[in-house]
Amino acid sequence: MTSAADFKSGYIAIAGKANVGKSTLFNLLVGERLSIVTAKPQTTRHRVSGILTSRTSQMIFLDTPGLFQPRCRLHERMCDQIRRSVSDADVFLGVVDASAFDATFDDEMREVLRRVRSRRIVAVNKSDLVSAARRTRYADTVRKDADALEVLPVSARTGYNVDLLLSSLEQALPSGPRFFPEDTLTEHPERFFVTELIREEIFLQLRQELPYATTVKVEGFREGSRRTYIRASIVVERKSQKGIVIGGNGKTLKSIGKMARGKIEAFLDAPVYLDLRVKVFQNWRKKEQALRGFGY
Repeated sequence: MTSAADFKSGYIAIAGKANVGKSTLFNLLVGERLSIVTAKPQTTRHRVSGILTSRTSQMIFLDTPGLFQPRCRLHERMCDQIRRSVSDADVFLGVVDASAFDATFDDEMREVLRRVRSRRIVAVNKSDLVSAARRTRYADTVRKDADALEVLPVSARTGYNVDLLLSSLEQALPSGPRFFPEDTLTEHPERFFVTELIREEIFLQLRQELPYATTVKVEGFREGSRRTYIRASIVVERKSQKGIVIGGNGKTLKSIGKMARGKIEAFLDAPVYLDLRVKVFQNWRKKEQALRGFGY
């Protein structure tokens, strides 16, 4: 039996450039699909928490937006999420992409690693896509430049070395109490994940820049005896965007709603009635009041 002195607990911030596979790795480490995943960069906008409790530890993972240069107030808020997560963390898990190593272990990522005060572990993700020689060379490069406790080639897609990474992260945590009940999976309410699942479907179904001009707000959430009733709005910046989201005869909006409803039902483990509408809020990404109202 693990004594209180032997129990480890703390926050682990996951950070890296866009599209290195942070959210996929986060979901794999937590053991649940909590962070939305698409092929588009900057899908993650919020700091997403996932809690993994075992007999010997409680690891609180924080998935963060990808590192990038902000171009609007929303981007600045996303960068704030990264900074706050890193400063709050007991352990920093940096993620780089073996299939795009030079682009993802660049000067910006090196600078982030140098500034981190917590214990540093670096995962070289997508290592299944490169040769063994390149895996070794990339890991050696990171070890030389990052001053990390450990550098591990991993693959979130195949699960390669993920158990070893999990063990290394646990060992790096300080001794501490269990902060959350054993069955707690996240710090976020159900409404947060409903919003994220709808937004994921928007990113999957809409093209080019339009997903970045949208956000989602849950305006009603009521658990009934037979199903959960959810009223949500997809918010866009211009009237012309509203027509694209709705589509001819409402086809696009119906498709987004259908696919999102299925994901929400799986997450809540209950039948759902989803009332999904589209609203226009001019230039919401640049307005402080709008960002606060939409939870950023």
